[in-house]
Amino acid sequence: MTAAIEQVRLGGSVLSHSCHVCAFFHSKEEEYRVLMPFIKDGFDKGDRAFHVVDPEHRPDHLRRLEQEGIDVAASEAAGQLEVRRWQDAYLQGGHFDQHRMIATIKEALDPTGKPPGRVTRLIANMEWALEDLPGVHDIVEYETRLNQFLPAYHDPVVCTYDLSRFDASVVVDVMRTHPMVIIGGALQQNPFYVPPDEMLKELEERKAGKVVG
Repeated sequence: MTAAIEQVRLGGSVLSHSCHVCAFFHSKEEEYRVLMPFIKDGFDKGDRAFHVVDPEHRPDHLRRLEQEGIDVAASEAAGQLEVRRWQDAYLQGGHFDQHRMIATIKEALDPTGKPPGRVTRLIANMEWALEDLPGVHDIVEYETRLNQFLPAYHDPVVCTYDLSRFDASVVVDVMRTHPMVIIGGALQQNPFYVPPDEMLKELEERKAGKVVG
């Protein structure tokens, strides 16, 4: 990355370091109210947008982008916008493979895929982890492993969670895997963040405990 990359604003603040953000919302309206200015600003600046959405929600997502003045068809044709369904990202082949998805994220953030000085603004809806499919329970380990390479990128990666749908225990673990968090629409440094090596060790100890028990 180069110093020419512009500052990225999200949730009323500037992303100044590792850009792995956990965004908690209570509704879709709250989610779009907070994230749409971030999305629109990216298009205005020529950044690339990579979104992963619930397949049932994809038409509405594209409609909301159009309502903000974003030419979806032209942006997709130019490669500036890519909106993937869960089945084309996290749940390829009907299961979740965290290592395959990490490779997908790295490909999406590849500097050769966007103009010099621009970033990829990646937003991923994480409710795929509520599906009854193999591998989905690896979500916390996956979020942890992202922190092993994302600090080398300037690209913001925003993982969105509906607080009304996830168990409190999952929410707590997920929060601990993100250096930055959006709560109540405001971006802030996360005081509960646990570095990846430490978190992976804890997760391994949990697995071992279950096996022993």
